[in-house]
Amino acid sequence: MNEITHGSPYLELLKNRVSLYKVPFSERGSRLMIFRKDDQLRIRLAERWFKLDNQLSGYRTRTPIVDEWVLTDAAGAALPLTTTTYPHCIEITNSNGLYRLVFVDQETLLLTLPPGRHGLRFHASMVDSIQSDRRGGVLRLTGSVIRRAIVYTTDARLVVHQTRRENGGCTVELQFDCAGEARLLLNITPRLGFNRYLPDAAATIDAAAQRWHTWFAAAPPVAEQFHRQYYFAWLAMRIGLISSRFYTTREAMTPSKIHYVGVWQWDAFFHALAYRHVERRLAQDQIRIVLDHQREDGMIPDAIHDEGVVTHLTFPVDADVTKPPLLAWAAWKLYETDGDREFLEEIYEPVVRWNRWWFDHNDTDGDGLPEYQHPFSSGLDDSPLWDDGMPVTSPDLLTYLVLQEETLARIANVIGLNEEAELWNRRADRLALRLIDRLWDAEAGLFWAQHRGRRVNVVTPFNLFPLLTGRMPADIVQRLLAHLTDPAQFWTNYPAPTVSRSDPKYDPLTMWRGPSWVNINYLLKEGLQRIGQQEIAAELRRRTLEMMLEGDDLYEYYHPETRAAPPKAAPLYGWSSALFIEMAIEETNALHSTQPLSSDR
Repeated sequence: MNEITHGSPYLELLKNRVSLYKVPFSERGSRLMIFRKDDQLRIRLAERWFKLDNQLSGYRTRTPIVDEWVLTDAAGAALPLTTTTYPHCIEITNSNGLYRLVFVDQETLLLTLPPGRHGLRFHASMVDSIQSDRRGGVLRLTGSVIRRAIVYTTDARLVVHQTRRENGGCTVELQFDCAGEARLLLNITPRLGFNRYLPDAAATIDAAAQRWHTWFAAAPPVAEQFHRQYYFAWLAMRIGLISSRFYTTREAMTPSKIHYVGVWQWDAFFHALAYRHVERRLAQDQIRIVLDHQREDGMIPDAIHDEGVVTHLTFPVDADVTKPPLLAWAAWKLYETDGDREFLEEIYEPVVRWNRWWFDHNDTDGDGLPEYQHPFSSGLDDSPLWDDGMPVTSPDLLTYLVLQEETLARIANVIGLNEEAELWNRRADRLALRLIDRLWDAEAGLFWAQHRGRRVNVVTPFNLFPLLTGRMPADIVQRLLAHLTDPAQFWTNYPAPTVSRSDPKYDPLTMWRGPSWVNINYLLKEGLQRIGQQEIAAELRRRTLEMMLEGDDLYEYYHPETRAAPPKAAPLYGWSSALFIEMAIEETNALHSTQPLSSDR
């Protein structure tokens, strides 16, 4: 049995999947991310701090909170190191011996130190107060925008302990004389209180291993062919969680702890689908957190950050910004799994207000069809659907609203509001008919998006989305299916490109202008299953899984012909992980259902 993994097959399977380059070492709820650069470690923070530099994504390039962390010999010279990673622990070896790095809690790391004379050095950024003592030190930032403490504590005998101000922070140099194995605790916190209690190292590592093993063991089993990427997806779903703080009112999943720090509305709905398999409350909280910030007029914010919410942007147009109305759809999926009627009771009225907002505030031409006022409200930020300008009446938005009203009918039935259920079903039917009347083009066999009454001449899978409603006539369904399954348009090696291959605006390397996105495939698969196209749905699911099985990460989007991750695709991506989990479970169930029954002979 491997001592460090305590015999857990999941921890063994994921050995070295935390690369420390693109994939950081982190923990559930933690804002700390440990990376490696050459023979140095560095700690970055999953925090936005917009007030610090007035940049929405400044955290991507911000100097690490702890940088240039090197292990040194007895003379203070930095040593080359080798790292072996597991979900719960990093093993570091150099000529001094073996070190182990583990999370004690969300804000605290423990490093075991080998016997002998050796040291370490690191640079802490943004420090304006330094206190040193016999066991370590306390470095503080006490500014008006951000408060922070970086506290280091050791039980080794300190023979050298130097701090010097440089490069806008503080460099700490330590030399230890360890009679046996010793410990160094590093606590990075925004709180007034901090942690200097040194826990037992073996017990801390064992507790971390048990936390991770329990997480993986709770996941539904899948076919062995999916194991490697399936449990990596569950790793991503755990380390992507950030703790509650300020406006982040619940423990919630970030789309990417590296590239998108915060909670985005429709990402949260897809994340909830995976969490429903392991923790009911965690799944529900991905929905609750966006409802916590619902405006009085019913609108739900685009995104939620520690510092506030995003409800209005002045670029690329000046308008309110939200995300597609998939909340009821996601909540119903949770209910199908857990049967929690009380959760439906809790969210029903907020979803009704959310649905009303779309019709009351987004129908600028009064035709009964809500429009996207801001491109980001679609979730398809850079799609050529918005190239002609805003607002846009788009088939995908109207599809989501049909699904939302249909789901409100289901919820109303469950909670005993039968008359309201009938009303919602009638509304869904009327909206589907209006969608056909206004946006269907029989000659092209497509639903066109429209900008101020003129069609937007670009072909995307969103032109096919009314399939998802299950309310389209047979002749329309056949025309849409012909587009979807055409290799020259959407049926690529790894469908479905977000712009048709035959369209002049097809660009498989640019976000929403050609790459395949896992969430779009998942929605299309669901629509196909709903209209009885089981074989096409199964093929789309298989190709999507195949697209994500290769490589050492799970990306934001993929090249639809090669399955490579385009250069700007975010790694460690939330909904790709969540929906890989969903589809691997579904594919496993499908494989089992087709296995021949054994017989006794």
